[in-house]
Amino acid sequence: MDENVLRSFVGKAVADVGAAVNGALVVVGDRLGLYRAMAGAGPLTSTELAERTGTCERYVREWLRAQSASGYVHLAAGDRYELPDEHALPLTDETSPACVIGAFELALGSVQATDRLTEAFRTGGGLAWGDHHGDVHEGCERFFRPGYLDGLTSTWIPALDGIEARLHAGARVADVGCGHGASTLLMAQAYPASTFVGFDGHAESVDVACKRAADAGLTERVRFEVGAAQSFPGTYDLVTMLDCLHDMGDPAGACTHVRQALDPRGSLLLVEPFAGDSVEENLNPVGAAYYAFSTFLCTPNALAQDGGASLGAQAGEAALREVVVGAGFSSLRRVAETPFNLVLEGRP
Repeated sequence: MDENVLRSFVGKAVADVGAAVNGALVVVGDRLGLYRAMAGAGPLTSTELAERTGTCERYVREWLRAQSASGYVHLAAGDRYELPDEHALPLTDETSPACVIGAFELALGSVQATDRLTEAFRTGGGLAWGDHHGDVHEGCERFFRPGYLDGLTSTWIPALDGIEARLHAGARVADVGCGHGASTLLMAQAYPASTFVGFDGHAESVDVACKRAADAGLTERVRFEVGAAQSFPGTYDLVTMLDCLHDMGDPAGACTHVRQALDPRGSLLLVEPFAGDSVEENLNPVGAAYYAFSTFLCTPNALAQDGGASLGAQAGEAALREVVVGAGFSSLRRVAETPFNLVLEGRP
């Protein structure tokens, strides 16, 4: 046994324990407004931060020390702590593509299912999206929405073949796997001549989406329905499937139905987690996060559905192309990418 390797691994394991527990403390900081109170404020004592947020100083003091040990905040002179601007943006600005705060809420919600996931390993059973803690649903939207806000209507849709002009003129759009409707509403706001339908299998998410459409005053052009990707009704100029195909138990059936629902001049906008085509390409921090989420969320959700397939969150472009082209599309091409997503266009 190599003692140096042993010590190095134990050090990594201890660091991962700290990261796991401090990840929950990041959610605490978000919910209590601790990061927002520190943003742009310069060095603060625990007393000052507690006063700004209406919280208990003794808890805040320990939280600050944990956050400092993890490198999220910086310890300054006089037992003061500072949140650098470069850290504040990813932790507080949900309009920025650099924002990652939702991922912590998603992670905290995911691990609530540890006991059920352990049993699923033994039985091979699934765990449906709706059976997870509510933090999963809220955190998922908060994690992906900044990327959609940054790229969906400014870069991704304009990169599709002739689709943006049709949206400006008036087109029919289906947003499949819409969740809380963030992507649907962003598109509706950008393209006021078009109509939009969001479909999702999770009834509670559809209820949230309907309320948000009403709050935004968009119900004349936007509606949301409970519906499966393999059977939603209607014919459309654009079908979007954002970060959801890999969660489906029958992705081939879903793509076959999308192909049938598309106008011959239409497009499928497929957005999936960023991944290479081999495991080796995904052995990096993004891959580590996505493989972990895939084990807790994506694979169990797919196995809870009819079909028996499970792409997983790190399927890669080649596997996605095989599914999409195999479902009758003539092509699938990459039109954009981000550190977190592959953006692909399927043509009938």
